[in-house]
Amino acid sequence: MTTTEPATVRPPLPVKMVIAGGFGVGKTTAVGSISEIEPLTTEAAITEVAAGVDDLTHTPRKTTTTVAMDFGCLTIDPTLKLYLFGTPGQERFGFMWDDIVEGAVGGLVIVDTRRLDDCYAAVDYFEHRGIPFAVAANAFDGKVEHTLEELRWALDVTDGVPVVVFDARERASVRDALLVVLELALTRTGE
Repeated sequence: MTTTEPATVRPPLPVKMVIAGGFGVGKTTAVGSISEIEPLTTEAAITEVAAGVDDLTHTPRKTTTTVAMDFGCLTIDPTLKLYLFGTPGQERFGFMWDDIVEGAVGGLVIVDTRRLDDCYAAVDYFEHRGIPFAVAANAFDGKVEHTLEELRWALDVTDGVPVVVFDARERASVRDALLVVLELALTRTGE
């Protein structure tokens, strides 16, 4: 009589990815749209003091802000699970970025095309550390203010950095943007 050993079912490979960008660009929204678990957020009320520091011109209805990070996860397939870490957008919380980014395979830099200045720090961060990243222009009100070519030029990113349009509120759109980063990271590991 022959006995067969049960097939070993391996858990999916954990892969860390960072979602970054300026204040109010849609990082928390993107994590919440795609996460298969209730996302962990560290939202705090925007106080009068913070309102004086953070530019609320393009986000007048924003009442909270991320003060540490957002966390969510997404199973891509039975072999791969993304763990998503959203950074805080204000420069005063930049001291946390090294810890949040450590071990990440790549990043998605979300951009509000109405205020490109807010994303330069995130683009510079990934470029200077050699971490693969893509730029995702969030389509606020269903539109972006610049073409992808204009955006690439304004951000001064190479052709090797994917630039896409997405909607942080739509699960499929966020998934597609994250898959662009994942593909880029996998390509880089094969080089």
